Amino acid sequence: MAKLRKLGRPTDHRKAMLRNLVTSLLREGRIETTVTRAKETRKLAEKMITLGKKGDLHSRRQVLAYIYDETVVKELFDEIAPKYEDRNGGYTRIMKLGPRRGDGSEMAIIELV
Repeated sequence: MAKLRKLGRPTDHRKAMLRNLVTSLLREGRIETTVTRAKETRKLAEKMITLGKKGDLHSRRQVLAYIYDETVVKELFDEIAPKYEDRNGGYTRIMKLGPRRGDGSEMAIIELV
């Protein structure tokens, strides 16, 4: 796997958080989070969509090993991935929103293109 940002979390917490962000992104189509989390989520979400485009059983099992929600996996393989059949990467877009009130953390919206 590529180099990941640590996001100030222990490994197991970070992995769980990124899994949840990817699952939410694929379920909802767009989520609001911090810029650094959005950039990490993008890497993993694009990998899941690429596996969804392959569409074989091995790819489905790889995605199921990462995303626990089977309805999201079914939606990924049946609806989301076929939309990007003619596209080579770049399935997500990150738009910066500015600082968050409270701690000033830079916020962004990540969405499927």
